Amino acid sequence: MVNYRVQNIEGLVRKLKANGVTIVDEIEAYDYGKFVHIMDSEGNKIELWEPIDSVFTAMGGKTTK
Repeated sequence: MVNYRVQNIEGLVRKLKANGVTIVDEIEAYDYGKFVHIMDSEGNKIELWEPIDSVFTAMGGKTTK
């Protein structure tokens, strides 16, 4: 599975749905970010992740800014 880091996951999911992309599940929110899974045109599962930068940085990760 491929994982992509995104911004504005809700807006992105709306655009993907409008363009016929299969959304596998609902957006799930955690302390460190939001996740959702989609399927590409070849049937591969893709994970989209919108991190919460302040929490992610505290965990030792690099921010998106």
